[in-house]
Amino acid sequence: MSRWRTSTRGGSFTAARVISGVGAAFALIEVLYILMILFGANQANAFFLFVQQLAEPLALFFPGLFQLGNANLDVIVNYGLAAVFWLVVSSLLARVVAR
Repeated sequence: MSRWRTSTRGGSFTAARVISGVGAAFALIEVLYILMILFGANQANAFFLFVQQLAEPLALFFPGLFQLGNANLDVIVNYGLAAVFWLVVSSLLARVVAR
């Protein structure tokens, strides 16, 4: 025997999914920027500049937080932390909104 669950809070779950999606998109931008740097993308290319202009403000205070002596490793750690930050914060916000 199965029961159908109906919820009156469908809007809050939709908002939570949107918040999670935005956080995932921000993290994806950071990861894309990391990959473009690591694979040596042409930094004069318009697409690279577009991604860079999105990634740098989204990284907040993380760029320059750790200086490990290797430029590529610095990008991985600092922008990677920014990506993890966006995933964690959006997940927490989505949980609060879903309640």
